[in-house]
Amino acid sequence: MSDSIVIIPTYNEKENIESIIHAVFGLEKRFHVLIIDDGSPDGTAAIVKRLQTRFPGQLFLIERQGKQGLGTAYICGFKWALQQEYDYIFEMDADFSHNPQDLPRLYAACTDKGADVAVGSRYSNGVNVVNWPLRRVLMSYFASVYVRIITGMKVRDTTAGFVVYRRNVLETIELDKIHFKGYAFQIEMKFTAYKYGFKLEEVPIIFINRVLGVSKMNTSIFGEALFGVVQLRWRSFFRSYKRPSLQQ
Repeated sequence: MSDSIVIIPTYNEKENIESIIHAVFGLEKRFHVLIIDDGSPDGTAAIVKRLQTRFPGQLFLIERQGKQGLGTAYICGFKWALQQEYDYIFEMDADFSHNPQDLPRLYAACTDKGADVAVGSRYSNGVNVVNWPLRRVLMSYFASVYVRIITGMKVRDTTAGFVVYRRNVLETIELDKIHFKGYAFQIEMKFTAYKYGFKLEEVPIIFINRVLGVSKMNTSIFGEALFGVVQLRWRSFFRSYKRPSLQQ
């Protein structure tokens, strides 16, 4: 039994899914993998089912009907992982923009440095993004700067999707009250953990744009993040962030 599970949402990732699963299972540190597939018409789920026979008890699959949003996929995965009593719950993309070799470094940030949330950060040590157009790099970088200003978080890569949470963080956050479903979900999760007083640690990574498959990113996603963060900050004024243990 592993203490860690990597949640990977998928939609039409047949070019990458087998390779990313093998890459995770090839690491010295043992991780389990949960794929959340939103009805990929390209047969992504069928590939995962075939691999489950090779990795019994390590590879898991939840199939959902239609594209329901990144945030809802992760919430679904978080709840499942908590029920299975994993201690460290990871988010990672399927397309190798997040290097599986960095998973043990995120894990170590929690186990060795005491982080409650470890963020694979593109911007904690300069700008470490490969094969993105300059316009997209600037949009992403300044979106994170903007979020830091509005929220007060010290995290430099607020929209990062390569993250690990200790289970008590996800148990404390009221997952059903997470508002955003798209990429602003990433901001909301970090902000909520920050408001609860959990320790967030950034681990520098190199983000490499996907080689295979089609990106799901677009300007409307950034728009959601930019406008949504103001709503997020405003709502925070009317919410208590006391942890249950502190209310005794």
